[in-house]
Amino acid sequence: MSEELDRTSVAHAMQPDDTPELRELYRGFAEQSLLPLWTQLGDLMPIHPKSKALPYVWKWAKLLPLAKRSGDLVPVGRGGERRAIGLGNPGLAPHAYISPTLWAAIQYLGPREVAPEHRHSQNAFRFVVEGEGVWTVVNGDPVRMSRGDLLLTPGGNFHGHQNVTDQPMTWIDGLDIPFSQQMDVGFFEFGSDQLTCLETPDYSRGERLWCHPGLRPLAGLKDTVSSPIGAYRWKYTDAALSEQLTLESEGYPATVAPGHAAIRYVNPTTGGDVMPTIRLEFHRLRAGTETATRRDVGSTVFQVFEGTGAVVMNGETHVLEKGDMFVVPSWIPWSLQAETPFDLFRFSDAPIMEKLNFMRSDVEQS
Repeated sequence: MSEELDRTSVAHAMQPDDTPELRELYRGFAEQSLLPLWTQLGDLMPIHPKSKALPYVWKWAKLLPLAKRSGDLVPVGRGGERRAIGLGNPGLAPHAYISPTLWAAIQYLGPREVAPEHRHSQNAFRFVVEGEGVWTVVNGDPVRMSRGDLLLTPGGNFHGHQNVTDQPMTWIDGLDIPFSQQMDVGFFEFGSDQLTCLETPDYSRGERLWCHPGLRPLAGLKDTVSSPIGAYRWKYTDAALSEQLTLESEGYPATVAPGHAAIRYVNPTTGGDVMPTIRLEFHRLRAGTETATRRDVGSTVFQVFEGTGAVVMNGETHVLEKGDMFVVPSWIPWSLQAETPFDLFRFSDAPIMEKLNFMRSDVEQS
């Protein structure tokens, strides 16, 4: 007998008869803001995670026109700070949370616009699915944003954005806002209205110091909580994934599963995740590849970078194309199917789950 069947078959011995005395007891509980465990055990301690968040897909073709329209109607500047539109999970309304721990948004910056500097406790990143022309300035270091690049803004760093072209640019933001809000750890501080550096170099100072494979500057031997690299460039991500699949074709073990190449962005000072609360990865599937169905504790979000395919969540198939985003809540079964060569950017709350020893995964064996 399964654990769930065994649990539900146990008689509820602590369900007393309804009497005037019992009702008086419960009124006393209510007056003192008390809630007896025996009336809510199923909600507090379920057999397995039962997230209020729903598996959900946002279509890029619907998101982009709305972002562009917001650019026409909503100015960027102090008060709102960013023209960022949060992806609200329908199961978590009215909050604009994509999951109980993660926040995701599509951000739009118009031609020649500047988003003023600020900083906050929450860890943040940006991923660019298309476009160029924006520089994000992090603690005075200007970082170019281009297609396929991952940009980091760890908590506590002043940052702002400038678009130096006559064309708008759109990207996605990811933060740990829900987790930070639940834990009451958030601080926010306004910075300069104008960017502290207006330079537009091809490579930031952080990249020039740190982005040399296998080499660590002696000036940076101290381990850091978050990665000192401001941008993880697409050309390196693309090359790493391509080599994995090439090595697989040559008969060497280089992929996580047949036809499935993947990389994790890491902090070069520790070899661990780039930020303490968010894991960032990139996955590439050969055409025709299907991944095993799996469940994971914690939530994960994907954006399709290139190609077409599908995700199956809770047995329901969702067709995907470039730019589409979807969220997999905790312990929801999911798998990927590649119709064409299929590239996907992924972020999750795995560092939180692992550090707190809550992480658990279940992968169906073929």
